[in-house]
Amino acid sequence: MNSITMLSIFLFIVGIFILYIVIETAVRRGSNASILGQFIEKKYGIKEEKKSFLDDDLEKD
Repeated sequence: MNSITMLSIFLFIVGIFILYIVIETAVRRGSNASILGQFIEKKYGIKEEKKSFLDDDLEKD
């Protein structure tokens, strides 16, 4: 394989990973902020905090 093909495969994988991070964060924040999410948390006392390797990002500073 030539270097251009390897580079494009690498950039594709990096792009998919960034897309995963964005979607995962949006879903987590959206479900926590929704009315249904708040109702479930108040009624059942369920607050799901999964520890992920993405939790140690730069936003915690």
